[in-house]
Amino acid sequence: MQIPRWIASAATAAMLVMAAGSLSAQAQEKLKIATEGAYPPFNTITADGKLTGFDIDIANALCAQMKVECELVTQDWDGMIPALQARKFDAIIASMSITEERKKQVSFTNKYYTTPLSLVAMKDSDIASTEPAALAGKTVGAQASTTQADYAQDVYIKAGAEAKLYPTQEEAVADLMNGRLDAVLSDKFVLMDWMNKSSDGCCKMVGDVKGTETEAGIAVRKEDNALREKLNAAIDAIVADGTYKKIQAKYFDFDIY
Repeated sequence: MQIPRWIASAATAAMLVMAAGSLSAQAQEKLKIATEGAYPPFNTITADGKLTGFDIDIANALCAQMKVECELVTQDWDGMIPALQARKFDAIIASMSITEERKKQVSFTNKYYTTPLSLVAMKDSDIASTEPAALAGKTVGAQASTTQADYAQDVYIKAGAEAKLYPTQEEAVADLMNGRLDAVLSDKFVLMDWMNKSSDGCCKMVGDVKGTETEAGIAVRKEDNALREKLNAAIDAIVADGTYKKIQAKYFDFDIY
């Protein structure tokens, strides 16, 4: 028996719709997440090319909680938000501070940790305070396109300091150790990790910068509300079941949440 052409066409169309739906569902079950890979202890690349750090462990825990397959990729910090908007990946887990300016471009989840800014200087430096007046005539380094860069430019420069910005945090502290900077401004926990592991005793922690505490969140495209809410639920879940504390204990001996 021959099947009428219109029935065959309708059946073919239905199969194509079902196949497209299946592919869409498969795509939603896999997330591509970007991080920087140059911001220890939150995200860094080991000598053998593996991504590691607090951000990486949190990303993997959230993916396990959501029961989705995740692919972690690296992206230079300056191009992070443009690449997200260009759909090169689905989310950013890279210690990105939640700011009003960034909210104009992306949507953020709830926080997954909180940090103030801190200042480090050479051990023999006469810098004894993080107050703007104490940095007059000094050169302060910071990673470009960060809250610390904004603070250095908006506050320290007005007090008579010079701000020098770098593509990565690692380049900023290298210049401090080489005598090209008087101080480096960054997230407190990043500076503490560097002081403990890589500073060779060169430097001192001047202190926290008052009023600079910020929350780090996961960035997604503005239209991806469903993904944001899934991530929020997953953050709540790993905090509630103790997974977050286990990850935190690998990197910090105090609460950063």
